[in-house]
Amino acid sequence: DVQLQASGGGMVQAGGSLRLSCTASGITWDQYTLTWFRQAPGKEREGVACITTTGETKYYADSVKGRFTISSDNAKKTVYLQMNSLKSEDTAVYYCAAERIPTPFIQSTWNNPRVYTNLWGQGTQVTVSS
Repeated sequence: DVQLQASGGGMVQAGGSLRLSCTASGITWDQYTLTWFRQAPGKEREGVACITTTGETKYYADSVKGRFTISSDNAKKTVYLQMNSLKSEDTAVYYCAAERIPTPFIQSTWNNPRVYTNLWGQGTQVTVSS
């Protein structure tokens, strides 16, 4: 059964930290772009950060640069999102997704949720109180 399992969300005060995890099963961990998205109430789903399974390529949304770090453990087929200096505007449901995006197109498309056809995690709630 192919699936992504996200975990690690919770409630934290502004300035605090959380680490999200997303573990894949049933897929060959190769040539994927692994991405964290988030969606706040009434807003569109937005790309937060991505990493390729080679670990060579990472991109971040401007709103999280310097605060969030994406990483992966290929042996565990797991991608992490370390979130520091959290702000109230980071409150959202966070989703992980995976897609085989051709390398020349990763930079321009990684943050478009329509690019990710069928591999999505179930979402984990992050709430930051001010």
